[in-house]
Formats: sequence, structure tokens, C-alpha cells
Amino acid sequence: QVQLVESGGGLVQAGGSLRLSCAASGLTFSGYAMGWFRQAPGKERKFVAAINWSGRNTYYADSVKGRFTISRDNPKNTMYLQMNSLKPEDTAAYFCAADASGGTRTAAISYDHWGQGTQVTVSS
Repeated sequence: QVQLVESGGGLVQAGGSLRLSCAASGLTFSGYAMGWFRQAPGKERKFVAAINWSGRNTYYADSVKGRFTISRDNPKNTMYLQMNSLKPEDTAAYFCAADASGGTRTAAISYDHWGQGTQVTVSS
């Protein structure tokens, strides 16, 4: 049974930082591309960042480029999202997802497995 468990969310002031983690089990982690998505209340789930199976290729949404960094540690079966210079508009539930294709894809429908999400709230 595949499980993706996010952690690290919380309340932070604008300009602050948070580091999200996604711990994976039940799958061959190094064979999957991984992604982060976010969803604000009443809005659709949006792509944030993706990393390919090896960690050598990454891709970011324009809204987070230069502020967020995605990374992974394959021996630890864990992916990370370092979020700096947070803004109130970054407030959302953040979800990690696994993509068996191995590449950096941005469409949520491309991902095979999803976590339950962790809430990030940025106050102004």
C-alpha cells in the first residue's frame, strides 16, 4: 500500500520560511518523479514544483520560482520543499504526489499517488 505523508506545515509571517517533507512508503521511491501541488479554499489544485526520479531535473510554477526549492533524498524515501520569502498568497493546503513516469510533469492527472496534505498559512 502506497503512502505519502506530508509534514512541516504551519503558520508563518510573510517573509518567513517553512520546509515541507513528504515521506513515502510502499513504492520504489527512486523510480518515481515527485511533485508538490497546493489548493486554497474554493480553488482548484495547482502545480507548485516537480522533481524527476534522480533529482537532477526540477521544474517550478512561475509563482514560486526563485523562492521555493524542491529536493529529494532517495535513500530516505523523502522529498522536500523549502519555501522562503513566503507571501500571504502562498496560503494553501500543500500536497505531495508521485508520478510513475519518472519525469517532471505539471498536470495533477499525471500523478498516481497523493498524500493527505499539510496546511500552510502565511499571515500578512
